[in-house]
Amino acid sequence: MVNEQSIKTAFETAQTTPYLKLLGIELVELGAETAVMSLEMKDDLRQPYGLLHGGATASLIDTAMAFANLSVLAADEKATTVDLTVQYLRPHTTGKVICTAKVIRAGKRMLFLSAEVVNEQGKLVATALSTYTKV
Repeated sequence: MVNEQSIKTAFETAQTTPYLKLLGIELVELGAETAVMSLEMKDDLRQPYGLLHGGATASLIDTAMAFANLSVLAADEKATTVDLTVQYLRPHTTGKVICTAKVIRAGKRMLFLSAEVVNEQGKLVATALSTYTKV
């Protein structure tokens, strides 16, 4: 269960992590086995055809999944990504995308997660599955 101090720490971490600041990823909500994060489209995140770069989408997903893991890890535990499979379903050109990540199963060593990325109209932009391992 995520306590208030953990939530506060997570929001502070999201606001001060240089990579997240560089991309503009923001933590919106943190709950039991879930995390919601957003990313505002900006010119620096566009690929040559003007669309949101797939790497930026993948970073949003991976980060949301990492934050979703917080509620299932003990205070002294850490986890890292083993694999990440992203299905890009729709191009994104303007506005925010919102990623909701969920822990599917938390085992002794491995954690399994899913995520969905939607645009501001609620249309699915990408889905993902990932495995994390405790380190």
